[in-house]
Amino acid sequence: MRGTGIATTSLIVHGGAGIFRTDLQDLVREGCIRAAELGQGLLLGGASALDVVERVVMALEDNPTFNSGTGSCANAQGEVEMDAIIVDGARGDFGAVAAIRHVKNPVRVARAVMEHTPHCMLMGRGASSFALERGFESTPTEELLGERGSGPDHGTVGAVALDAQGHVAAATSTGGTRDKLPGRVGDSPIIGCGAIAEDGLGGASATGDGEALMRVMMAGAVAGYLRAGRNAQEAADLALQDLKTRTGGLGGVICLDASGRIGFAHSTTHLALAYTHDRAEVVSRL
Repeated sequence: MRGTGIATTSLIVHGGAGIFRTDLQDLVREGCIRAAELGQGLLLGGASALDVVERVVMALEDNPTFNSGTGSCANAQGEVEMDAIIVDGARGDFGAVAAIRHVKNPVRVARAVMEHTPHCMLMGRGASSFALERGFESTPTEELLGERGSGPDHGTVGAVALDAQGHVAAATSTGGTRDKLPGRVGDSPIIGCGAIAEDGLGGASATGDGEALMRVMMAGAVAGYLRAGRNAQEAADLALQDLKTRTGGLGGVICLDASGRIGFAHSTTHLALAYTHDRAEVVSRL
């Protein structure tokens, strides 16, 4: 149930906020469910929360239904520039890439930034060069645009996990907004905006109008309410109210608290998500 229950392991994933076309809704649900089932299996097998959110987001990046990795939107020049972040609540660290081009799985590069550089974020040409230096395969723009050739209008993806050791991690990945100016960066790769995670507290991943989400530091707002003693659902609801009151922007957020309780909220027509606790059957919503 929303906002209730204590779990040993817990996972929630999202496939973006917005209005999903009727012909895509079944694909969106299926994609979220499959990603959550993948993550659940990994958690039950003893995988770390960090590994789980990376693998889950990679699965969503590989699914052209979503606006991330393969299936990303093109910018105003017809190029694909992607943003991603991964947050390790156990170490209090994160890695991010912004406006990266020609990689299939930006979340993997974000983790490499965290683990193989002294930096937290790389962007643009520097991020793309780093990916090639680390051995990531160069992927042509045409492949990243997916089968529809232009990517969906929505479908930023994210995940938050709690593992059996009590560690929390979160990740978010996006192709950005359609026809954005080259170099535009949204909330997704920014710590405290697109994602946050902290052991003993919880984690969150945001999606929607990136400019509005940045103005309220959406994921950080959730963390603030968790720190104030709210459970996951209360924190999501309060952060969404901040978004609506302060910006009027449209978006959504998913989160976990330290007990593995699930929370989610959105001001858009749809928020695609799936979640599970321990061995429970995956629950999906759109």
